[in-house]
Amino acid sequence: MHRQNIIITGASSGLGQGMAIEFAKQGCNLGLCARRTERLDALKSQIESINPNVNVWLLPLDVNDHQQVFDVFEQFTQLMGQVDRIIVNAGMGKGGSIGTGLFEANKQTAQTNFIAALAQCEAAMSIFRKQNAGHLVTVSSISALRGFRRAMTVYAATKAGLSSLSEGIRLDVMNTPIKVTCVHPGYIKTEINDHADGALFMVDAETGCKAMVKAINKEPANCYVPSYPWAMIQLILRILPDKFLRKMS
Repeated sequence: MHRQNIIITGASSGLGQGMAIEFAKQGCNLGLCARRTERLDALKSQIESINPNVNVWLLPLDVNDHQQVFDVFEQFTQLMGQVDRIIVNAGMGKGGSIGTGLFEANKQTAQTNFIAALAQCEAAMSIFRKQNAGHLVTVSSISALRGFRRAMTVYAATKAGLSSLSEGIRLDVMNTPIKVTCVHPGYIKTEINDHADGALFMVDAETGCKAMVKAINKEPANCYVPSYPWAMIQLILRILPDKFLRKMS
């Protein structure tokens, strides 16, 4: 099914920006939102140079302002007419080992990656339930499969929560025209992981975003991208002994 009108949160950089470009190439109209509106303006210009036939709407959004999430999604609905797909993408990766004085940074990550994601899912599903149609996409992480240490501790926990939330939503609307997909990216080079040079199987943002969009368009319940090697690695991660997991993180 071709989803024509797509909302993407956290679209000013990283995976959100990359997915917006790939969907524009496919002729999709886009509702893009983020805090950094100057970056959204630059992205819109880039998209229009790639495909002048698509419509691009921009709205400022801080996903931690939960009422604003509902308001912005409703504004996009009025602009687009019908919303076919909403991608809950906004996130962050601050923090460090628990008990090392980084509570505020860890709390910010927890609030942005889970509580704010919950607000986005609530707003999106309200729209889809009214329409009795739509595709909710959540961007989790391969790290959702296990606990990780140091800077990944809270990040992985929030992504595990998001994966579980996505599954619960999917079960709730099973056998309806509303579809739910949870995407688990592997290591894709973006601003959020700029410090992770040399990470195993790291790919550039363009390669990673192309893989994400290809997987999203198939609308599976869960996907691990790029599929090679992460579809296999995710199986190994689930059974990997703790001592090896510690060395990886």
